[in-house]
Amino acid sequence: MTPEDEIGGDAQRQLAGPWLWGATGLAVALSVFHLAAALTPLVSDIERNVIHFGGFALLCALWTPASRRMRGRGWLWVDLALGLAVAAAALYVARAESAIYARGVRLSTLDWVAGCVVLVGALEFARRAAGPVIPVLMILALGYVAWWGRFVGGVFNFPGLSPETVLFRSLYGDDAMFGSIARISAATVFPFIIFGAFLLRSGAGDFVIALARAVAGRMIGGPGLVAVIASGLTGTISGSAVANTASTGVITIPLMKRAGFPPKFAGAVEAAASTGGQVMPPIMGAGAFVMASYTRIPYDRIVAVAALPALLYFLSVAFFVRIEAKRQGLGAMPGVAVSLWDAMKAGGAAFFLPIGAVIWALLSGYTPSYAAVIGIGATVAASWLGARRMGPRAVVEALALGARNMIMTAVLLVAVGVVVNVISTAGVGNVFSLMIAQWAGGNVLVAIALIAVASLVLGMGLPVTAAYIVLATLSAPALAGMISDATLVTMLATGTLPQTAAPILMLASPEAAAAAMAGPIPTAEARALIGSLPIEALRPLRDAAIARETAMAALLSAHMIIFWLSQDSNVTPPVCLAAFTAAAIARAPAMATGFTSWKLAKGLYIVPLLFAFTPILSGDWAEALRITAFAAVGVYGLAASMEGWMESRLAWPLRVAAGAAGAAALWPAAPVANGAGAAGVLAMLALSIALAKRARAPV
Repeated sequence: MTPEDEIGGDAQRQLAGPWLWGATGLAVALSVFHLAAALTPLVSDIERNVIHFGGFALLCALWTPASRRMRGRGWLWVDLALGLAVAAAALYVARAESAIYARGVRLSTLDWVAGCVVLVGALEFARRAAGPVIPVLMILALGYVAWWGRFVGGVFNFPGLSPETVLFRSLYGDDAMFGSIARISAATVFPFIIFGAFLLRSGAGDFVIALARAVAGRMIGGPGLVAVIASGLTGTISGSAVANTASTGVITIPLMKRAGFPPKFAGAVEAAASTGGQVMPPIMGAGAFVMASYTRIPYDRIVAVAALPALLYFLSVAFFVRIEAKRQGLGAMPGVAVSLWDAMKAGGAAFFLPIGAVIWALLSGYTPSYAAVIGIGATVAASWLGARRMGPRAVVEALALGARNMIMTAVLLVAVGVVVNVISTAGVGNVFSLMIAQWAGGNVLVAIALIAVASLVLGMGLPVTAAYIVLATLSAPALAGMISDATLVTMLATGTLPQTAAPILMLASPEAAAAAMAGPIPTAEARALIGSLPIEALRPLRDAAIARETAMAALLSAHMIIFWLSQDSNVTPPVCLAAFTAAAIARAPAMATGFTSWKLAKGLYIVPLLFAFTPILSGDWAEALRITAFAAVGVYGLAASMEGWMESRLAWPLRVAAGAAGAAALWPAAPVANGAGAAGVLAMLALSIALAKRARAPV
């Protein structure tokens, strides 16, 4: 993975001489500071967050010019001055907080200047790092609370705040620029980006490819399956689907093309598999820690229940690879076979020991940032058991690479704090949640579709973590509530609603309460009753009737749905950066590769439906395994229906039947339908195998 792949490609400035030494030194210093702060509290939270933003703003100024025409060395002095000004203003903002409170939250002239420089710097560096989407959102958000919100009618009317209050709240507070999201970026995401850089520098990436070749190289469609396995393992530590595509794709995509896969399909497999790496435990591209911070659900529970869904996603991509290989008449991977033992002996320790150390630290109760430091130490130590031993120079290179790979994410996560602060200050999140519930009419499927559209739009200009944070702030409460309402419907239909909920239901609808408390009522009536209740009655009713564990499962399901849907922008046209990166490596048409990757990544839309309508995340492993097994067969049936192929060509009647059987195998809360659907898919597979053998038999 090259830094250019992560922060802008050909728009990057090539530094040399003292400029390169200075920028690299700053990158190393930033990494060392954050790792030291993970071990012991060197500074306060706001000071650490400010140093985090100021340092990466300066790195962004040096490595990312304002435009391609400004990449020359003559503009370096201008960018250096801008970066230093923003960093200095950010440091001043941290130091001025106590004095501002002492003056009764009044800003001095210097406070105004420093605050405005920080905001303008966040706008500009966010634009440089990832385009205009975040700056436009920031300007609209600030304008809404300061001016134009008073002209909006209805529930979104906002009387407006004074410019002084807007500036103060944008900088200070838990929802502001240097608040909770900056804390997540500095204390959680960045240490794991550094950990990923150490793993890559130690040769773990080479081991992942070798391991994948050993496991899948002899199978039909082996090169494609190697890409699926390698990208899944690499993606969980790289923190970026684009970087994952660039790093593993340069190996796997040429392998697939040489084996006979079409170029656009080879690129699409890599993009889809790399995107799945972000949902792969134990790290999930740092998403597991962000989710744990947001939901207060323990990390170990999140990664435990996320394992089977991640496996299901990679199986879905592998099914498409297998089907395409059979259609193209391809065999196993060409070249010298690699044994599993040889792969493990060559570099297994450099990969599994650090990952194991991180998991042990997290399960032992250490903070994620502390666990990342332990993982980095384990990586350096484990590297001496392999061929690529990490000495002082390799350590410095890994520290620098980690910081460079973090530039875009750090700048955007801090900048998006402005948007999240406005959502919190103006109550937009609550209103948006109410609107989703109203538009969906209590239908969870419609709500998921609305969130999917919003995630796609946001994902065009946001990295996955930032898109997830914004979407979770806006829509997670509504989605979790609607998932919880299914429990209320079941209670009413079975007559198990607790007596403590009766007074609340009585206040909302005395007639309905009397009927509900008298005994079981038909499911349709129960659903209509819950759907008719206003949100002011639903919230206390949920609190009174639903057990805490059930409510926590609904919250986890909502956040997991949003997190998975936040990944889709990497592989969904018109803006799909992972697919475009893969297309460049494969030398395939970009948009055609994008549409193919969108097809291969259908698991991103199917698996979230299981989160919403089945107990796959409940922690009941027997039930989760049953759901996963039937879902795997169902996904294969749907893939075969879409492609018109299993082991041999499927005629149209069989394609329709395969799709229907696959859907039945996936259908929630219907064991009989699941069994019948799975049996139908397997029967068609057996028929397809027989037809394929008949076609190969000599006349």
